[in-house]
Amino acid sequence: MLLKRQYLASYVHVKLHHQKEDYRKIWSHYSPTPIWKKDSAKLCCAVYAFHFFHVLACMKRPQGRGLESARKHLASCMTELDSILKSADFIRSCFGESCEGDIDDKTTASGREPIGFDAMLNSRLSAPTPPRAIKILSWKKAVEYFVKLLHDLDVICSYPLDPHLESLLRFVVQFQKSQPDLVARSHLQLLLVQDGKLYGRDPFFAVITKAAALPEATKNHDIQKNESILQLGMLVMNLLKILCTNTAWQRRKHGKFLQDWRVIYVQLELAFRNEFGEVSSSSNDENISMKIFQHILLWVEEQTYWIAFRFLILGFELELYSTSEYCMVYWYLYAVLTKLAEKTHLKIAVSYDTAKRKGKKKKDSPKDLARESRIPPAVLFLQCYICLSEGLTMILAALRNEILVFQSPGPFNTEQEKFVQHFELLQRACIPDHVSYPSYKESTTHARFSTLAMYNYFKDAQRIAREVKSSFSNDPDRLAELRKLEQVAEHNSVAQNLICRLGALDPSLKVSFELSHHPFFATVVVKRS
Repeated sequence: MLLKRQYLASYVHVKLHHQKEDYRKIWSHYSPTPIWKKDSAKLCCAVYAFHFFHVLACMKRPQGRGLESARKHLASCMTELDSILKSADFIRSCFGESCEGDIDDKTTASGREPIGFDAMLNSRLSAPTPPRAIKILSWKKAVEYFVKLLHDLDVICSYPLDPHLESLLRFVVQFQKSQPDLVARSHLQLLLVQDGKLYGRDPFFAVITKAAALPEATKNHDIQKNESILQLGMLVMNLLKILCTNTAWQRRKHGKFLQDWRVIYVQLELAFRNEFGEVSSSSNDENISMKIFQHILLWVEEQTYWIAFRFLILGFELELYSTSEYCMVYWYLYAVLTKLAEKTHLKIAVSYDTAKRKGKKKKDSPKDLARESRIPPAVLFLQCYICLSEGLTMILAALRNEILVFQSPGPFNTEQEKFVQHFELLQRACIPDHVSYPSYKESTTHARFSTLAMYNYFKDAQRIAREVKSSFSNDPDRLAELRKLEQVAEHNSVAQNLICRLGALDPSLKVSFELSHHPFFATVVVKRS
């Protein structure tokens, strides 16, 4: 049966191409008007469908083996779609006055009502749900939808299947910024997780050891049979699946998922202590099992804070925070980012120390000491985030304390209740430790314009963004992010100086916060009313 289908598909493919050429030849002899274009548009649709289904079939092949073939079919899809678009004007002209009006709202290329389709059919046949209007996409929007879908699928097919988890997570996060459709996100998930392995080929323990900066030889260690390690592999697999969902579902799952990461950290720490005792009492650096536990514990902590960071910034994308709540959000973001930078720096230092011991150098050279004392670019990148978060927290707190703006009076919720609503899931997982509403109030109550004038965090962010650019010259996404951060820091630095000079003296000065230059770091806008 399968062979029959494949033969039929190939036959149709060949016939469609030949038939399209035959139409052009015949009608060019017998008719001055290119009537063949009407039928050619139908053939283009059929050929497009043929290539599109081949794209989906190729992308489902195990271990990404069909990605190259899928890209070829995607190119053919774009060609056929372009032919369909070019034939639209001719099709409309065939119907004369009947297609007058706004063609953008029509559901067919000709502008006439579709035959055999009822917009209310799905509403009547759907499962018992509240009645809702189902709007069919216009022809123009339908074509735009498929153009974007083809582009998103091409981005997935062009990914080199990098086994490094950090690069993979960055790719998925960057891909989600384009707001891909469910079809594209589903195929990305199917590519990433196959048969309980990354890309269907790399066991998740090997992926974790690589992410934790462990030697290549450790990926086959017997410690992978440990129950906690097996659960950690499942968590990483579920993390990839969650990152492929829509933004709202992703944030909801991240919040609940954090407790699982916190629990697995505690379980790994207990297993480590039961097997090796206290870290300080052990001096056996050559014990490979102990090294694996140490590296993985550090990596789990870093990953937990990265998920918490994602949870917080997705709230901006979903517009869950009002301007009056920005102060507490940026304060919590500052606390999470500080911990994330600390764990990232520690992980890099430990991996550098491991590589150094592996080299068995007897004496440190001046170059090695200088390299060791430098802050890694990844940590400086996070430090830029930290400075912006702290600067925005302080300027918002000073505005609230000095001129009583951006407060959160509410007839239904107090500020503490809003704090709990936004950060309850983080608080349950104790991320970070010893962070609570009283500590937030204590940190922001004494902020004043005079204290803002003493130190400008935005200047630090601007300086770090400029300095670290050279380290990411081969990473266009990071460079683009640094440019945005530098732009926000520059605007906010000028705005802070102006507010400190005139804020309390000029009542006509109006301050607002806009997400115009960056998706989650607000730009301070100062105007006179």
